[in-house]
Amino acid sequence: MRRLALAPLLAAIPIAALAEPLTFDAALDKAVRTAPSLQASEAGVEASRSEAVAAGRLPDPTLTVGVDNFPVSGPPAFTFGRDSMTMTRVGVEQAFPNSAKRNAQRSRAQATIGVAEADSAVEAQNVRLETALAWIDLYYAKRQLVQLDQLNDALGDLQATVSARLASGSARPSQALEPEQLRAAVEDRRAELRSAVAKARARLARLTGDPDADVTGDPPMLDVDGPALRAHVASLPRLQALDARARAAEADTELARADKRPDWRIGTSYGRRDPAYGDMVSVSVTIDLPLFGKRRQDPMIAARESDESKARLTRAAGERDLLAELDADLADYAMHLQQLTNARATLVPLAKRRAELDMASYAAGKLDLGSALLSTLALAEAEVDALAREAQVARDAARINYTYGGVQP
Repeated sequence: MRRLALAPLLAAIPIAALAEPLTFDAALDKAVRTAPSLQASEAGVEASRSEAVAAGRLPDPTLTVGVDNFPVSGPPAFTFGRDSMTMTRVGVEQAFPNSAKRNAQRSRAQATIGVAEADSAVEAQNVRLETALAWIDLYYAKRQLVQLDQLNDALGDLQATVSARLASGSARPSQALEPEQLRAAVEDRRAELRSAVAKARARLARLTGDPDADVTGDPPMLDVDGPALRAHVASLPRLQALDARARAAEADTELARADKRPDWRIGTSYGRRDPAYGDMVSVSVTIDLPLFGKRRQDPMIAARESDESKARLTRAAGERDLLAELDADLADYAMHLQQLTNARATLVPLAKRRAELDMASYAAGKLDLGSALLSTLALAEAEVDALAREAQVARDAARINYTYGGVQP
């Protein structure tokens, strides 16, 4: 009965409110499925495909209705049946663009589809990358905050020790303030990390559509293979988009060249006259004459050829830029990885050993509390800094793989 009573209540709760924390892969999958920007890109692809259906087709025929040779002077003026040439006419005309133009139109439509698909792939890549970075930022900001929370709890235990020493007279009264001072300094860092958590959660919520976005599970283990990534550069969505634009520019050039070939039209009409004279049928063929190409078609062809050259040079420049960016990102990754190794192997162990020694000296009465607390704070800072370095390495690996590699969610 209780379950039955709660059922309507649970049904009224929004699905987002029941959402659970997302693993890394689940966050990527959800972002790709729900991102409005990706849906907009896919709609653009469908629009291009629909337009391609009509590309290169014959234009619609033209219907002509009129009156021919209607007299306006002389004895038969303003009459329909007194002049043998007066007739009402109905006709149909069909235009036939030259085959080169129609082929170029089809090629241009296919190139437009390619541009839309490439842009959609670029947007999907951007969504995956931004989601990966937001997840990583939230994960490590929360871990750093937990680290400082543990330090804050330890300071509470230390405060009780100082209070006991004050009661026994083995500590100066001013030493009672030192844990509180350190706790205030730690609180400043905690405030910074709470802000970082909120910002990362907001970014992840924007990308996944989950208003209470949170993370669970472990961060991704992404390998960084420089030679393989360099070999993969030519197939990246950014360069595929530039290739598609180069093909579109080539199709525009072919369209401009096709204007130098004549189009033609066929028309036929039926003219109805007074029964005393009989009806008439007319047939006509019209051919365009591109006789002044130097001042009309040739300048347009030259302009489109320049656009085509620009598109190909832009593509070549884009590949160079990507290779340079990849090398720079690989250098940053190597630097951050070395810094993380140094923190884990040297800085944190040394800070931990120093804090232990200073606390032992304080317990033996050989060191003042302030110095011992500074060592404890230095250890916490070293551990938080190590987590920050680990987060930077994870960010670098995600950025490299989701920008230059073929990683899929």
